[in-house]
Amino acid sequence: MNLYDPAGVAQGAVSAAADRPAVALVHDHDDARVVVFRLGPGQQVATHTSTSSVFLSVVSGTGYVTGGEGERAVVPGDLVAFAPREPHGMRADRDEFVLTAVITPRPGAR
Repeated sequence: MNLYDPAGVAQGAVSAAADRPAVALVHDHDDARVVVFRLGPGQQVATHTSTSSVFLSVVSGTGYVTGGEGERAVVPGDLVAFAPREPHGMRADRDEFVLTAVITPRPGAR
């Protein structure tokens, strides 16, 4: 068993550039990948697709997720599920926005 603290992991997440969200790989196995995103105010992860199912769980802050039906506001405790190949993305509003993404199966494992 592995026990993770998404909020703590998010604080240690690293950004590739000052204007990009911070990302940390939490767990990586053929069955699933778990990633934490920490987005600063106004930052976003552009809408994209995956061959896997993607589940986004809001850890803290408020923001928006984009899916096949458009954009929707989300708050801590919300869990959003995306089917394989369904477009998805996220953006922070005025505050820091932390999400955990569970991607199953891990991309490239099929």
